[in-house]
Amino acid sequence: MQLSDMVALRRRIHAHAEPGFLEFHTASLVMDTLDDLGVRYLCGAEAMDVEAILEKPSDEEYEAWSERAFEAGVSKERVQFLRDQGTAIIAVLRGNRPGPVWGIRCDIDALPIDETKDRDHFPNQEGFRSQTPYMHACGHDGHTVMGLALASRLADGDFPGEVRLLFQPAEEGVRGAIPMIAAGAVSDVEIMLAIHNQANQPLGTVVGGIVNHKATTKWRATFSGEPAHAAGAPEKGRNALAAAAQASLGILGLPRYSTTDTRVNVGTFQAGGSANIIPADATITYEVRSEDNDVVADMDSRVESLVRGAAQMYGVDVATNVYGRSVNTRPDDAVIERISSTVKTLPWVTDYSPTARPTAGSDDAHLFIHEVQKAGGTGAYMRIGAYQANAPAHHHSYDFHEEALSHGTDLLEAVVRQEP
Repeated sequence: MQLSDMVALRRRIHAHAEPGFLEFHTASLVMDTLDDLGVRYLCGAEAMDVEAILEKPSDEEYEAWSERAFEAGVSKERVQFLRDQGTAIIAVLRGNRPGPVWGIRCDIDALPIDETKDRDHFPNQEGFRSQTPYMHACGHDGHTVMGLALASRLADGDFPGEVRLLFQPAEEGVRGAIPMIAAGAVSDVEIMLAIHNQANQPLGTVVGGIVNHKATTKWRATFSGEPAHAAGAPEKGRNALAAAAQASLGILGLPRYSTTDTRVNVGTFQAGGSANIIPADATITYEVRSEDNDVVADMDSRVESLVRGAAQMYGVDVATNVYGRSVNTRPDDAVIERISSTVKTLPWVTDYSPTARPTAGSDDAHLFIHEVQKAGGTGAYMRIGAYQANAPAHHHSYDFHEEALSHGTDLLEAVVRQEP
């Protein structure tokens, strides 16, 4: 697959950006491309366990994004299959000689961002601005294409071992790795890699392994009280909004740790009613993050106690659930050594760091890596430069340099083809 082919695929995916677990057009395009390449793949229950999704989209969301996929040319049979069985795809390529089993994560979902209509924005200039209310503002369209391009190159079978390309839904919100792990997606993987383009780093930059991505837990709390007339009988009401507000302030005031970097946030707050009604329902979403997995577990316990205490204070019921999570991993020395020797063979690499600290983000690719490491394998989370002088990730003007598509594919191919 040449760079021009990669660019065309990237632009098609970008124009049809989709949310997590609803990537019907994207997953279908992945399947069609692998079929054209003659590459075997797993889908449905072999790729993900839909019952392990911590929080599924609503029926309304399924319907709306199914319609968008139909309009984009995906068959009703294909959409129904992906709705029922999930949007994860695992391409399986076997080499012609003994070697390790590789897992390579390629995320496919987008963010709830309305892409800018600024005429200077490159996707607008070239006519591939997102046609949906979502946007590939983190480069996942590029990661999907790198995986497909790698599949096209490795289809010759001239490499040691086996490669499994994990086209993962729902990375945003760290939700998609969990049901794939539940289906056994990495059960016999020996070396697990993830790759992410970095739009604030110059082309030619490579980081072998990110250290100290934050572990995180994403929570939802739903408070249920009793409505009453706010003036006529306030004592008969049980104020869910007040309980949610108390919980929100408590979460934001949670003590931080002296031993590691931590983050907490309350991201949404919804409550119904009117000025003269004691509100009976309220929902908040919140998160905790830390570079230390044990600290996240302790913070989880604290926020759970805090939320339940706020509910008890106002005499309301509360239900809490985790809808996303990830951990922190460290890259293994053996994998970093392999990447370090590989980059010496790539003429476009101008700046290489074996390891680096990221910004304060999280990524559930680390769940895959952690699972493999627990079983005695190794892993690393790589980054490559994709600089575009526009905007940071998760911004409506985000874009990345399309030459990074070939750089990422080159790097992955060279690492895999290297003899053990």
